[in-house]
Amino acid sequence: MANDISRRSLLRYSVLGLGGAALLGLAGCSTGVAGAPVTTPGAAEPTDFAFASWSLSEEAAKPTIEAALKSFSSAEGISIDTSAYPYNEYLNQLTLQVRGGQFSGAAQLDVAWLSALAALGKLTDLSAYTGGRGYTDAALGAGTSGGKQLGLPWTIGAIGLIGNAELFDKAGASLTPGTIDEFEDGLRALKGIGVIPYAASTKAAQLKDIVVWMQTFGSPIIEDGKSTIGDDASVEAVEWYKKLYDDGLIAADVDRAAARTLFSQGATALYDDAPVGKSSVVSQSPDATLGDKMTPIARPVLKAGSTPQHVLWGHLVVVVDGEGAGTAADFAQWLTSDPEQSEEYFAALGLPPTTEAALASDTVTANAFVQAFTETVTSTAKSSPLWEYPSYAQMETAIAEQVQAVLIGQKSASDAMKTAGDTITGLI
Repeated sequence: MANDISRRSLLRYSVLGLGGAALLGLAGCSTGVAGAPVTTPGAAEPTDFAFASWSLSEEAAKPTIEAALKSFSSAEGISIDTSAYPYNEYLNQLTLQVRGGQFSGAAQLDVAWLSALAALGKLTDLSAYTGGRGYTDAALGAGTSGGKQLGLPWTIGAIGLIGNAELFDKAGASLTPGTIDEFEDGLRALKGIGVIPYAASTKAAQLKDIVVWMQTFGSPIIEDGKSTIGDDASVEAVEWYKKLYDDGLIAADVDRAAARTLFSQGATALYDDAPVGKSSVVSQSPDATLGDKMTPIARPVLKAGSTPQHVLWGHLVVVVDGEGAGTAADFAQWLTSDPEQSEEYFAALGLPPTTEAALASDTVTANAFVQAFTETVTSTAKSSPLWEYPSYAQMETAIAEQVQAVLIGQKSASDAMKTAGDTITGLI
């Protein structure tokens, strides 16, 4: 069913967004980080624009995205030219087109990629589009770079621990470990029932997961424009990870895909994932009741009373300045915050919405797993400190290579983390 996204609705959103627009005006018509002009919701007559997305290349998501595009274009009497690339190729392709001036309009973006694309200098400041929409603070934060709202949050969750409640119960392990010590005690109990206690990432492709454990041990990762990796906290975190590895509490050669497979087969009791990964796990499991046993677990803390550390995960919609950018920004606002559209997106794909109203809707609250994940994990999630830098991927690779060297016994944690920290500082 097509949503009601009439011109009147967009104008109403414009009025609600006047506060943000006024602030921008007082700031002297400030521009985005990239120098793209600030646009105002509903200010121009609807025009054709382009939309780039990796989800349009995925069989499961494509029908839902196409329905949304058709709904908006029909209501506005315009056409939307689409381009789609597989996720692993998407950022490179989009970057090439934006840099070459071959793309303008709206684009889907992973939250980790914002600074990399913003560095090209062509993203529109969407601050005027956030007023009155009810986005959560955490979601808006994910779309902020250099103090500008360069992306509107489409779906926001986090990467967190997910346990198999049945295996935890069998081992007598706590599903609510408060501290690192309690968590480790639980892993040792799980080892006693013959499963891999924790399918933590040990393969280079996903060893960036160690960053959140370094934060758990107290390392800020970045401070005063330099990497802190190599400090006592980061070294202690990696030494602890190495101990789990040596004691058989985590296993070798595990990445996200392998962890999902191990969890689906009941071979491990715990792994790290976003809530969207549940469907993949359940679909490949011989246990028809596994979905009911999946339980999000707050990451343990070093000392009781500290805040659990989690990293954000999600998708944004950004607008590249140029032909059709004004209508593309209206589309980005509607796609990410229209109540009916948000609920339909969640119902079809299980991707958590980004507004208070949608999160409180019957559609979302009826999903007990997502509800629990949001309260237990996403509520304390933050962007990675590395995402502020366009070379964040190289930084994550530097960390992964050094942590892997520690796990296989080639380097001490102190030497490896000093090397990783120096490399990251050199990339800042």
